[in-house]
Amino acid sequence: MRPDLAAKYDLRVPRYTSYPTAPHFHPGVTGETYRGWLGGIDPNLELSLYLHIAFCAEMCWFCGCHTKITKRYAPVAAYMDALWREVELVAEALPTRMTARHIHFGGGSPTILSSEDFVRTIDLLKSRFILKAGAEVAVELDPRTADESYVKAMAGAGVTRASIGVQDLDDKVQQAINRIQPYEVTERVVEWLGKHGVPEVNIDLIYGLPHQSLDGLLATIDKAVRGFRPKRVALFGYAHVPWMKKHQRLIPEETLPDTNTRWQQYEQGCKLLTETLGYVQIGLDHFAAPDDAMAIALRNKRLHRNFQGYTTDSATTLIGFGASGIGSLPQGYVVNDGEVHAYQRSVAEGRLATSRGIAISPDDILRREIIERLMCDLEIDLDAVAGRHGADGSQFGAELASLAPLQADGLVEVTGHRIHVTEEGRTLVRAVCAAFDRYLKMGEQRHSKAV
Repeated sequence: MRPDLAAKYDLRVPRYTSYPTAPHFHPGVTGETYRGWLGGIDPNLELSLYLHIAFCAEMCWFCGCHTKITKRYAPVAAYMDALWREVELVAEALPTRMTARHIHFGGGSPTILSSEDFVRTIDLLKSRFILKAGAEVAVELDPRTADESYVKAMAGAGVTRASIGVQDLDDKVQQAINRIQPYEVTERVVEWLGKHGVPEVNIDLIYGLPHQSLDGLLATIDKAVRGFRPKRVALFGYAHVPWMKKHQRLIPEETLPDTNTRWQQYEQGCKLLTETLGYVQIGLDHFAAPDDAMAIALRNKRLHRNFQGYTTDSATTLIGFGASGIGSLPQGYVVNDGEVHAYQRSVAEGRLATSRGIAISPDDILRREIIERLMCDLEIDLDAVAGRHGADGSQFGAELASLAPLQADGLVEVTGHRIHVTEEGRTLVRAVCAAFDRYLKMGEQRHSKAV
């Protein structure tokens, strides 16, 4: 990416893990709304389940997640009591005992759970849902708090994938983000996963961190990938949003890479992962081994995107459990109360803890597919997509016209109603998607930078 283009298009746009995006959810969608939506789901549909574990042992200053810090297990135990009760409430609201094809534990840090509570949670899900044969059970894992007994319990409960936060291996960067995690700590956990039979390992890395140099990032990528041999790698851009996450104010802005360095980190990191280490780039920021299911889905144009990022999961209903848990249903989106005590009170009183959401219209559904296909495939035939929704691709004339600056700079090609994002434009695919976002007001400071 040329420096002038990097500066020109360094916009703040959504990550498009949903459409409409979360800033447009509103409190008019309540727990009773959600209950009605659950009861109206086609009982033949398969579900995905997301469980948000809203606690960590300490705060990483780069973190953008909903989490609370605790050194005691009592608050975690009380939280899990509420989460288990929510599972029961949701299962009772569904039209039947439905099939789950994907389970994802996120956070926060799921590894703050005791082994017993983790296994109990899996057992509860299996009792209230039918776990499809071959279903993926994925857990986000913090190597600093996981021990071998926990890894063994995960494996015994049927976990198929562990996603490990590595971020950066440089000591100075780790100190600047308050996440001290030596290489050997992660290496030990990877060895436990292999020993106890968790078959798939992902690692998450971040560029744009304080004091992070280009050479330092590339060294981290090379050492982590060669050492941990992950099937998938995520290379995320640090989203510095201190107006939303106050703990990020502990990171002095002058220690962050400038825009040009940030772009170089991204582009050179992608080049190392693909050209040297042999991974296939998935959309904007994911990479997979050529024989991985995600790389195969990309080739077959069956890749999807949801609140966890790029995924092979094609379920149309994602149910989120826990404080700030977010769900996607055929009727719209719902979000649980993010304040832990308020969430617990609602569930204890037998109420679903929904605090906001949004019902989606046919136009939203059409635009959501357009945005998802652009994010996944980097190209789209608007006539074909619109036709599947009983619409006409010609209705997007204004959106196509708004792409003219990107087209003039060689970042996107438009032929009739077909759009192709060039390889140079890949980094700005979110800006292309924004052209189809009817809710977005450019310049809003609620989103992270495009790269």
